[in-house]
Amino acid sequence: MEFPGCKKCDDGLLLPLSDYGREGAAIRYKAWVCHNPDCGFSIRIDNGEISLGKEIRESVK
Repeated sequence: MEFPGCKKCDDGLLLPLSDYGREGAAIRYKAWVCHNPDCGFSIRIDNGEISLGKEIRESVK
């Protein structure tokens, strides 16, 4: 599978992240994050709204 290049840093790749909704249904590709740690670009969907650049962090769950 090929991933799109990051348009912010032109160095990293955008990797898809998935999650689970409130009712336990899978949400595929909820977020895309740049794999370049120096870049930090992300795009994600929360409750139907698109967020750019919000910090993506590891869950404590």
